[in-house]
Amino acid sequence: MPVKPSQQEEEYYARLEFERRKKLEAERQAKLEAEERDRLKQLHYMHCPKCGMELIAIDYRGVEVDKCSACEGVWLDAGELEQIAGMEKGSLDKWFIVFRR
Repeated sequence: MPVKPSQQEEEYYARLEFERRKKLEAERQAKLEAEERDRLKQLHYMHCPKCGMELIAIDYRGVEVDKCSACEGVWLDAGELEQIAGMEKGSLDKWFIVFRR
């Protein structure tokens, strides 16, 4: 004769199953988010935030800045503004001359 599990045993196994499914769903969501981040990065990498055209990396005194090939906007990555601000005043004025039309 089979033994019927108690209500506590049923609750225990139901809780285990719930936790297992919850963990699987969290892993699936994390994977989807990572894939979406990668897709967006590939779509927007080295493209101008203003007009969408290609950015060209220009090296200026050890600071690599990105300049748009169409609208000629200049874009800085994290930390580049601080590097440029650290240059002496005369160098900073010359830096702006490089990007004039």
